[in-house]
Amino acid sequence: MASGLLLGGAVAALVTAAVPAHNPSSIVDPPPDKIVIDVATVNGSGCRPGTAAVAVSEDNTAFTVTYSEYLAQVGGNSDPTAFRKNCQLSLIVHVPQGFTYAIAQADYRGFASLQSGANAVQRASYYFQGSSQTVFKNHTFTGALNDNWQATDTTDWANLVYAPCGVQRNFNINTELRVNAGTSSPSRVSFMAMDSTDGDINTVYHMAWKECPAK
Repeated sequence: MASGLLLGGAVAALVTAAVPAHNPSSIVDPPPDKIVIDVATVNGSGCRPGTAAVAVSEDNTAFTVTYSEYLAQVGGNSDPTAFRKNCQLSLIVHVPQGFTYAIAQADYRGFASLQSGANAVQRASYYFQGSSQTVFKNHTFTGALNDNWQATDTTDWANLVYAPCGVQRNFNINTELRVNAGTSSPSRVSFMAMDSTDGDINTVYHMAWKECPAK
């Protein structure tokens, strides 16, 4: 899957209210030129070809991944491998010369039906191609639960991991849903979907910008 996506000059991090104050000399306004995001690959058991898409929000402040078949489940007649689903997203982000970026916040939501005694985990990891620094975030949910769920990964400004300046590195996001039966009845189905009741779920990634050091 491949597509070219444009993010206008209004691209910015939307998390200033959720994280400590930042140093204005290091965090800058987004670059005035357009940002192009190419989707290198989208694959995994939770995002088969044709079931996930990437788009830009209407206000050009973030990019969004939409899923239609991202669901993990256990119990009943569930396939033994269905308890875990994942999706690997690899992005090529073209930024104007002199700027670099980081993912400051990611918003996930979906629907979960967990029997009493069951539990589920939503996990995401973020890393740049060729980098040993990987950021992991886990969110745990316990039954009984039959409702929409939401999870947000937020990074403190001081701990943002920026793309290397002057080189092109793919940005990789690997998400996972895992459902465990726990002490629930084996005959009862528990599931967790990154998928809203209307069949689609928007996962939004917010970006922060910084100027690269002058050479």
